[in-house]
Amino acid sequence: MLLLFFTPLGIIIFSPITSIPLFFALYILSGLGMAGIGMGIMHDAIHGSYSKNKTINKLMGYTINLIGANDKVWRLQHNVLHHSFTNIDEHDDDINAPFFLRFSPHAKKNKLHKYQHYYAWFFYGLSTISWVTSKDFVRYTRYYKMGLVKNRKTYRKGILKIIGWKALYYSFALVLPILLTPFSPWLVVVAFLAMHFVTGLSISLVFQTAHVTPDASFPLPDKDGNLDSARLVHQLQTTSNFASKSPVLSWMVGGLTNQIEHHLFPNISHVHYRKIAPIVKQTAEEFGLPYYTNGSFITAIFKHFKMLRDLGRMELEPIPINQ
Repeated sequence: MLLLFFTPLGIIIFSPITSIPLFFALYILSGLGMAGIGMGIMHDAIHGSYSKNKTINKLMGYTINLIGANDKVWRLQHNVLHHSFTNIDEHDDDINAPFFLRFSPHAKKNKLHKYQHYYAWFFYGLSTISWVTSKDFVRYTRYYKMGLVKNRKTYRKGILKIIGWKALYYSFALVLPILLTPFSPWLVVVAFLAMHFVTGLSISLVFQTAHVTPDASFPLPDKDGNLDSARLVHQLQTTSNFASKSPVLSWMVGGLTNQIEHHLFPNISHVHYRKIAPIVKQTAEEFGLPYYTNGSFITAIFKHFKMLRDLGRMELEPIPINQ
């Protein structure tokens, strides 16, 4: 995945390419590598499950910075908020959407949402370009105000690091191609955006089809902020697998075909998810707990489409939490 990301960019920068279709194809290939780094390398590393060695995990976690995002922001957004408050409105940042998207039956609904199942895919494609430009700054500032960043000195230092990493990313992904290729700057920018569209759509589809589905629950805490279900039960109720028997797709998306196993055991490397899945499924059935899975990625995408449509057209009743 690292080669798939860096090699096309290296060819773009150092080879005398004159073909516009080849130029775009190389950027798009790099986008697939970017998605692969996000799902297959940094995701495990920041969870501490890429290696038993903490130093290796830390180093491989920096690969998210090499693709324009930030390891500290991701750790807070994903490890802390998403994994702790999966599908809980206003707590899980993965379903805290801008006003034109609605990912929870408890989120405020407006007239635009009626059509979100048609236009959401376009915004999925824009998600990582937003990520590498403004979203990291917005979220890091919000996490500081929430108290997740311990003090102002740490916050300022974090902002400077985010700026530094992004400057490095933009220098080799956009600035050098503008300076060293024969193409006009606007064409390079369009190709750069095409790369991010592929990355954003790929990552969004994998993560959204795991949680924003008709099967998944969207529980609400009681007035004291407590949930009825234990943590592991909550993860089973809010998460779904897809194409879990496909070793090829599993490799391509960093084992995230088995999102249930990942949410139950985020400290286990993704290479083991398919092996432990039968045990998890059997245990869930033994205790009368849900184990949601879709036979194919296409089926999961269709169910996500249906969920987007339902969320946009009706006020859904809160889904009860199994005791």
